[in-house]
Order: sequence, then structure tokens, then C-alpha cells
Amino acid sequence: MGLLPARPRLLALGEPTHGEDVLLDVRNEIFRQLVEQEGYRTIAIESDCMMGLVVDDYVSSGTGILDDVMERGFSHGFGASAANRELVRWMRAYNDGRPASQRLRFAGFDGPLEITGAASPRQALTALHGYLTAWVDADLLPCTAETLDRLLGADDRWTNPAAMMDPSRSVGQTPDAKQLRLLADDLVALLDAQTPHLIAASSREEWHRARLYGRTATGLLRYHFWMADTSPSRMARLLDLRASMMAANLLAIAERGPALVYAHNAHLQRDKSTMRMGDLPLEWWSAGAIVSAQLGEGYAFLATALGTIRHQGVDAPPPDTVEGLLYALPEERYVVDRRRLATALANVTPAARVSPWFGYSPLDPAHMAGTDGIVFVKDARQSWAPRAFSND
Repeated sequence: MGLLPARPRLLALGEPTHGEDVLLDVRNEIFRQLVEQEGYRTIAIESDCMMGLVVDDYVSSGTGILDDVMERGFSHGFGASAANRELVRWMRAYNDGRPASQRLRFAGFDGPLEITGAASPRQALTALHGYLTAWVDADLLPCTAETLDRLLGADDRWTNPAAMMDPSRSVGQTPDAKQLRLLADDLVALLDAQTPHLIAASSREEWHRARLYGRTATGLLRYHFWMADTSPSRMARLLDLRASMMAANLLAIAERGPALVYAHNAHLQRDKSTMRMGDLPLEWWSAGAIVSAQLGEGYAFLATALGTIRHQGVDAPPPDTVEGLLYALPEERYVVDRRRLATALANVTPAARVSPWFGYSPLDPAHMAGTDGIVFVKDARQSWAPRAFSND
């Protein structure tokens, strides 16, 4: 916190790879300190925002059983992590006996998306409709639950994994899907218009969840629409949409107080993110870049760098890279002041580290100016295996 001009509403901590519990242990330690010393009450991670509600219910009120929560509350295979389990266990223990205003909260901020495609919009859309049905006059609703069910059809139409690579297999631009986009837009507009009544009649917490349902429903329908697109910009557009969904969730979390955000460096950095898909180069503004542009000093980003991941063939870094310079230091872990590091390297141009393993993204020296600091961990040892995601 001493590196920052003020306490940010979102303190973003990136990771250069998934599946390393040592990085999550560092995250957990940082979150505990932020809770106990800086008044932070929320942690948001790169996981399905709808599934995250299962975890939030457990940590905030004890709803459910831990084993089930770890299975149903995380996407991308992240529930298999011992460090994630320890985070959830500690948050539940911390909240036990505390008043609601002091309890810790958990959020997933990713969309309901996997490398194989996107979820059906059914859960989010029907949850939004159900909330509005309970609290507003029926004649204000643009459709009935039966109409939504008919237009949605079978969920496996939406989740067909073949649609990710073959736009013709997507239902995102069918007449039913286009009608659902209009209805979802009308439902979100009604939610906004009825805000004073809804908060008073239900609760602010239920209203916040309904907003999440609305963002997710409209985001998924938009994502499915572009999955059906056949233009060369299709994949770039999908990356943009995922980042936009993430950013919208982060901005909503920021409204409710300071939070630690944890995800891949590529999702949190201020510089443009890049990747190649075959011969196709892709660029997009990450969720962090979008949020930083809107929040200014309310957003801070610390990138995490790793020395070795020997079980993946990532050995000691070359000494002329940023990782190599930090690896030569005696301790196992550091928080590095980016400005002091830049001063120390004023007459040196660090080389870009090249990873022999696709799953690890080294620091880009050109991106260092866009960070507020670097967290360095010397060595990693794998203890779980997440599902791969295309732009990580």
C-alpha cells in the first residue's frame, strides 16, 4: 500500500500462470493483511460470476457444505486448488459471529465462459425475470416466463462446443436469440427504472444480484451473437466481449467498497493484451485497462513474476531479464517498487524472457511502466491442474 498514492477501490494482483498454489498462498496472505490492516472486505477472482454466488453465500452466511461449494462455486477447474479451499474456509471462519456490515464477500468476475464456449443465458435471464416478477406489476414485464422458456429452448443448443470453432453451429443469431436480446434489454431497462422501489421492497443486496443477472444475461446473448459471426474480426470481438463483461463486474464490485482482484496478468494489465491464434494476431483492451481508464487512482495493478516452474520446464531465468535480476536476490518473495526498479535499470534495457512452456507468460519489460509494483516469487511447485483458457 505504501507504493500507492491512496487506498484503491480495486487492488489488482495478477499472476503469470494458472495452477500454482504458491501464488495463491501469496494472494491469500495479502488478502488477510488487507482485511486486517486496510479495511478490505471483498476478494474477486477470475471465475464464473454466477458460480461465485455459491461461494459468497457460503462465506457470508454458511449456506451449503464446503466440498459442494468448491465443486459448484468455481469455474475453470479452480475449485480443485487447496489454496482456494483454504481461502474459502478462512473467510467463513472470519465471518462467523460478525455483523453483516463487517463480513467478507467473495465474487467471481469472469463471465460464464470456458474455452469450449459460453453458457446458456437461461440461468441469468430467468433469475432476472423471476426477481422482477416478484416485485413489480405484471403488466410492466415485457414477457412471461413461458415465453422465455420457449425462446431459450434446450440448453445444449447454446453450449454446443462445436460452435466455438464453427460459427454455423452457433444459435446466437437465430430469430429466437435475437428476440431474447431485445427482451433482456427491456428487462434490464425495467430493473434500472424501478430501482428506488426495488431496493425498498426487496433489499439492496437482492437488487445488486439482479443487476448481476442482467449484466450476465445481456453479455452472454451478445457473446453468442458474435460466436455466430463469420467475419475475420470474430475472435477479436469475442475477446473484447469477455473483457467487457469482466470490467462491468469489477466496476460493480468497486461500487461496494475496496476489493482485492486476482486474475491472470493479461486480464488486469493497463497495456493492450495480445495473442496469436494460428496465423491471426489478436489485440484487445483487458478488463484492467478498461477499469483503470474509468477509475484512475481508484485502480492499482501489481503484476506477479515467477523465477522457475521447473515441473513445466521453466528453469532459472536469464540474468539479463527482469525475472533474472530479481531471481539473483536472496529472499524467496518480494514486493518491488516499479519506480525504484526503473531507476536501477535506467542504463540497462532488460531482455524479454521467452518461456519454453505456453502456459507461462513472462513479464514484458515494455509493460513495466503500466504497473504499480511487481510481486516476485522465486520458485513454484504445481499442486493442481486448472482447465486451460484460450487467452491466458
